[in-house]
Amino acid sequence: MIKHVSITVKGKVQGVFFRAATKEKADELGINGFVRNQPDQSVYIEAEGEDALLDELILWCKHGPPLAHVESSDSDEGPIKGFNEFLIQL
Repeated sequence: MIKHVSITVKGKVQGVFFRAATKEKADELGINGFVRNQPDQSVYIEAEGEDALLDELILWCKHGPPLAHVESSDSDEGPIKGFNEFLIQL
């Protein structure tokens, strides 16, 4: 079943290739959506895909790429938006 989740990741997650690594992971899993840096130094992700694959992305966000130091990663389900690809937003 396709689901939509919003994920907010806090910690040392900007300037450590978190967005690029998230896109790589999402593409690997076949997940659509976007990732962007937030003004409060967090990273915000909206993702859509199969339930189990989203769970894998959510789990990955709890540690992120090697240079990141994740302090918290929270996710919430929401309505499907129908993304066609996974983008890095500036």
